[in-house]
Amino acid sequence: QVLRFLQAKTRDGANFLNDVEECIQRGLTYAAPLKVRLRLIVWDVDEETGSRSVRDIKEQDVYMGDMPLMTDNGTFIINGTERVIVSQMHRSPGVFFDHDRGKTHSSGKYLFAARVIPYRGSWLDFEFDAKDICYVRIDRKRKLPVTTLLYALDSAATEMQRVEREAPLEPHEVHGMDAEEILNSFYGQVVFARGPKGWSRTFDPDAFRGVKLAEALVDARTGEVVAEKDAKLTPRMARKIAEAGTTEVLVSRAELLGRFVAEDLVNMETGEIWAEAGEELTEIKLNLIEELGLNRLPTLSIDQAVGPWMRNTLAVDKNSNRDEALMDIYRVMRPGEPPTPETAEALFRGLFFDMERYDLSTVGRVKMNMRLGFSLEEVPDYVRILRKQDIVATLRVLLDLKDGRGQIDDIDNLGNRRVRSVGELMENQYRVGLLRMERAIKERMGSVDIDTVMPHDLINAKPAAAAVREFFGSSQLSQFMDQTNPLSEVTHKRRLSALGPGGLTRERAGFEVRDVHPTHYGRICPIETPEGPNIGLINSLATFAKVNKYGFIETPYRLVKD
Repeated sequence: QVLRFLQAKTRDGANFLNDVEECIQRGLTYAAPLKVRLRLIVWDVDEETGSRSVRDIKEQDVYMGDMPLMTDNGTFIINGTERVIVSQMHRSPGVFFDHDRGKTHSSGKYLFAARVIPYRGSWLDFEFDAKDICYVRIDRKRKLPVTTLLYALDSAATEMQRVEREAPLEPHEVHGMDAEEILNSFYGQVVFARGPKGWSRTFDPDAFRGVKLAEALVDARTGEVVAEKDAKLTPRMARKIAEAGTTEVLVSRAELLGRFVAEDLVNMETGEIWAEAGEELTEIKLNLIEELGLNRLPTLSIDQAVGPWMRNTLAVDKNSNRDEALMDIYRVMRPGEPPTPETAEALFRGLFFDMERYDLSTVGRVKMNMRLGFSLEEVPDYVRILRKQDIVATLRVLLDLKDGRGQIDDIDNLGNRRVRSVGELMENQYRVGLLRMERAIKERMGSVDIDTVMPHDLINAKPAAAAVREFFGSSQLSQFMDQTNPLSEVTHKRRLSALGPGGLTRERAGFEVRDVHPTHYGRICPIETPEGPNIGLINSLATFAKVNKYGFIETPYRLVKD
């Protein structure tokens, strides 16, 4: 059986319980009854074929409690008193990059970190430790090497299969990323070729820019020296060499040693693996490759500009495939419970890829696209779960920061903080009430005689009504309106608070959150804030500020001259 919500309506004509003045005089709540039309569908299931046919459909309007209405002045009347719901400032969902300012480790080294914050669901943290290994934490639990998470993600082949086939894949058909795919997601390749004169590589002017040559640069085709030993190649020199027709240059064995293999080197006939992706080229390994007569050697383009962080993390990771990685993630999330492949898979899917449990929200998706360089055409704002590409792109930005490219984010910038107003705060509370109701309805549907039951017998609307009552009556953000004079009423309604459910607490809020920030200009008043423990946590909107559809505060762009 299935119970479906069809539509909700609050006011049919003159359906208000009372008008505003009457509510104030008689001590009532100014509200309208919320009626929801429900449809109960009962199916017959054929036990042999498993096909379903509809046996019965019942529709009914069910009363779901009263919904307080906002008056024309932007207030609510609860039990005869005028109340204001103050808007809340909170950290916008999305992805944020930061470092510890050298405080964690005694050497004063900057440890970079990235955090993916959803609107609802598990937090995902990526961080470097003092040994330059990259780790991941899910919901601030114990850390795992980041490659464990990457092993658990779908491989490119599995992704293609999902797109081609509409139906879900069988568990045995799903394969995770392997070491080769992980490395090639983060590093380019430098391919060395072996000819009669020795090893050579393609001459790329950009790769040789600003490099001091340890040995003379020799054209592999003609054998002539195009740049002397110890010369420093300027961009102009590198370009000139390329324009002169040099496409390949010879390299010594010494340059190959210490590089990392980019692909598994496999004997096609016997299936024997000679070198695995990510393996370091030692003298012995190189001799073996030369003896076997391999003429093509793909290596990772790791140099002064690109560090070997991901490859080193891969070397530290004990797991080597998807099943081991999923088990490891399960052990961290549910310590003490014995994992099975099915439960481990279900837990991982539910963490970031299930719309019921994980929601970035439209704002989160837009912010994430902006930070990671995806366009809205590429990833529309209704894709509110994480994708493999998001995780890989986040790690790419983190590795770039580690290599000294790019900027970290400023958490206190108003571009990274947004306003939740009444509707959204109410929606979040109501959601909690509906989830409680859902559990009760599921229990009842299992226990009653489904042929005689009507939708209103299944529904007990008390949890939802209680959530509404609790929100308007006793939430930290629902305040008795300041009625000293008309001006104090207006200022009360324009107030912004960082406190409240899902926000900060006075004790935890540090100095930076409370401080005036350059982005307050034209958006938030730098002066009007209480003295004492709430300073900087409760602010007021500036005169020209407006809140856009995503909840960010905007102000007219005016040039200030003289």
